[in-house]
Amino acid sequence: MANTLPLIYPKIGLGLRQQNTSIPLLLQNRGTVANGFVQLAPKKSEFYATPPQNFDSQDWLNNLAVHELRHVAQFDKLTGKQAHPFPELFYFAYFGAAIPTWYFEGDAVVNETALTASGRGRQPRWIMPFRTSLLEGKKFSYSKAYFGSNKDVTPGYYQTGYLMVADMKEKYGRFISDSLLGDIRRRPFRLYPFAQSLRKFTGKNTKEYFRTTQEKLKKDWAVQRQNLRTENYETLNKKTEVATNYFLPVRIKNNAILALKESKQEAPHLIIIRQDKTEEKLFGIGYQEQPWFSYKNNVLVWDEIRYDPRYKQRSFSVICSYNFETKKIKKLTSKSRLFSPSLSADGTKIVAATVDLSNHFNIVEIDAVSGKILKTYANPENEILQTPGFDSTGNRIAYISVSEKGKSLWLLTGGKKTRLIANSRQQLSRPVFINDKVVFNAHFNGIDNVYSVDLKSKKISALSNSKYGAFNASQTESGKIIFNDYKVNGYEISEQPISEKAVGKNTFIDFSTAAEKQEHTGNVFENIPDSNFHSKRFRQGLNLINVHSIIPVIDNEYVFGLELQSNNLLNTMDFYAGTKYHRDLSRFEYTADISYKALYPVLSVAYRNRPKRTFYRAKNTTQQGDWRENYVKLNAAVPLSFNVRNQNYALTINAATSFTQRYMAESMPSNFVRKLKFPMEYNVTFNHSVRTSERDIAPKWAQVFRFTYNHQPFDKNLGGEIMALESFFYLPGFAKNHSFLASFNYQSANGVNQYATEIATVYGYNNILARSKLENSMLFNYRFPFAFPDWELGSLAYVRNLRAGLFCHYENIGLETKLTEPKTYGIELNSSLNILRYQPVVDVGARLVFVNKIYNQNPILEFSFNYSF
Repeated sequence: MANTLPLIYPKIGLGLRQQNTSIPLLLQNRGTVANGFVQLAPKKSEFYATPPQNFDSQDWLNNLAVHELRHVAQFDKLTGKQAHPFPELFYFAYFGAAIPTWYFEGDAVVNETALTASGRGRQPRWIMPFRTSLLEGKKFSYSKAYFGSNKDVTPGYYQTGYLMVADMKEKYGRFISDSLLGDIRRRPFRLYPFAQSLRKFTGKNTKEYFRTTQEKLKKDWAVQRQNLRTENYETLNKKTEVATNYFLPVRIKNNAILALKESKQEAPHLIIIRQDKTEEKLFGIGYQEQPWFSYKNNVLVWDEIRYDPRYKQRSFSVICSYNFETKKIKKLTSKSRLFSPSLSADGTKIVAATVDLSNHFNIVEIDAVSGKILKTYANPENEILQTPGFDSTGNRIAYISVSEKGKSLWLLTGGKKTRLIANSRQQLSRPVFINDKVVFNAHFNGIDNVYSVDLKSKKISALSNSKYGAFNASQTESGKIIFNDYKVNGYEISEQPISEKAVGKNTFIDFSTAAEKQEHTGNVFENIPDSNFHSKRFRQGLNLINVHSIIPVIDNEYVFGLELQSNNLLNTMDFYAGTKYHRDLSRFEYTADISYKALYPVLSVAYRNRPKRTFYRAKNTTQQGDWRENYVKLNAAVPLSFNVRNQNYALTINAATSFTQRYMAESMPSNFVRKLKFPMEYNVTFNHSVRTSERDIAPKWAQVFRFTYNHQPFDKNLGGEIMALESFFYLPGFAKNHSFLASFNYQSANGVNQYATEIATVYGYNNILARSKLENSMLFNYRFPFAFPDWELGSLAYVRNLRAGLFCHYENIGLETKLTEPKTYGIELNSSLNILRYQPVVDVGARLVFVNKIYNQNPILEFSFNYSF
């Protein structure tokens, strides 16, 4: 990377007239999830060095570099390379508000495709959902294509952005991105600045440009379809109404089908499909790098991502197994970095790809009972290795290798390697042996299909001619192949006799062709120098402070100010300092916060020098008193989380104390307390939940238990304590994605804490005059989605879903309410929206709260507003 990045950046940035830059780069090698990003506040880029098992036909780090450096150029174009007085967080926020994410990512994908021999724009599978939908007569609104759907398969904003930006470059030239970002920088303070700049240079706003692009794509893909000879395949799974995938089908006993199913309604789980298309759920599985499992001889194996309990940048890929005879699930490996496990025919051995912390790749054989590594195959070229598979004898292995030259398909017999397909730009993946040939996924005719290669002649033949995409073939006992056939709702299951066909002509439409000609660089990774650089140790202790922003802060209508922010590059220490003005008190507050996260406990210190005001009764009149105080709070927390298959667990232990020194008292009574000496706070929270689907309002099964205890052991003049116990139980409702919550809570408080509240309260609590101290609460909620309209309300909002809920809440049972008379009850309506075409999901809601008649309270109408990125 030290040789590569300086050489390629001028070519990457040329279309934005950016020729040099400076940015810290972190190479993360401890994780097993592939990713990369660029950010501001603080300005840095991170490359996750472990590659995925199915990506582009080039080196993984090069793949990241050509994409992420384009983001660096975008940032520099919009913000400038010089750091003006700490503006990074403001720039970052403006970037998100001014530029739609589809453009940000689409421009980078066009760039990665035009400047290399690979790129996602050359992968039919990557744009397959968009092509399928349009050719099936299903058009998208701009908002639905951009923001997605809880119901249908949508193109994705990366794909939408790529196709729109590629069209812009074809029609308006190489520097259209430079013109757009330059105009936004010159005129930043406008509503919808990107849409206005796009109209200035193209005559269309974003919605109009999307419609035009969509019509063009449909015409181009319709012409492509006419040049293809395709086949229709019968579907073996039940008809689906929402986006659903049945991955990696294999035939098992009694002619049933084993598959990995996931949908908008259901989290990933393994199923058995009977001949009448009914389904039996086996069990849910955990997070995977890609959908994967292998079945042979009543044994099933798969890989899962497991995270370090404390440090989430460290993760592992472990192998799990399930025995259909004993019905037992077993974790075969621990803290491993093993991917794409495949069984031998007798189910006794596993072959997998592995990568160590130095990014050295190997193929390994593993005992399927003990998980012990039996053999490691050398990889002296250190090519990236993917998706190995055994033949029927267990003596030969087929696998994919990846380098900057492309992808290759290999046959490994003992220690001898034979290359069956050499340095191809095809998306070769998942080789399996069928009838002494290797069958694999590729896109030779411009559509992803199933192909075979003869081991002797190396002749390639097509085994499928899918309309939109065929993948993941395996052989049945009857000599057929069963495979995934892609349709408008996702990956379905089909089967057909093995019949070899001609590969056919490549009909793929490369929408980056115009951009590639404009850039005229060829592959930017050719002729990279091989210079040596001297490395030196990074001193964490000397790099804890990294000030990047001064931002305005607004606590409420009366308190506002400025805050200086610092986050170090490793994200192990945060520091904030600021000043706020209290408009109602005409005085300033000074703040400082430090949090250190490198140790097992997270340690934090908060300091406040702040004005205070109170009102009290004296001499039969109301008096006003003012003072200032120095407040210091120390906090230690141990946040732990675990994941096992589809089960997630979390345990957080927290302890805190503080010291308050009050001074400059004005008009305060003689018994005014000037010191609050180290009150102690303790909190323990335990969570358990099952993995959720996109439509789930809450986990189908989850439990939360929380214990809180606060007291004053060092200040006898301010005696008092509070102890609280909370519990929340999430249960499945009457239909899919419905959720029932039962919460039981208790607290005991006295002294200075007697009116404190540490447990969940009834809806409307703050608007109802209390009749006694809070001691317990019992809360019942039933929530459910009832519509997924995907409404585009002009530029105002995009409505993703509509949800409703019923609730019945009790407080101080036995004292104020009884089971037949809750304190509050009512209904609520909620919806998830994208407002003003911005990506953060906004959740808006209204709640009508009816109050028990003993409180003489009118019904309460409450509104809610939350957002998430």
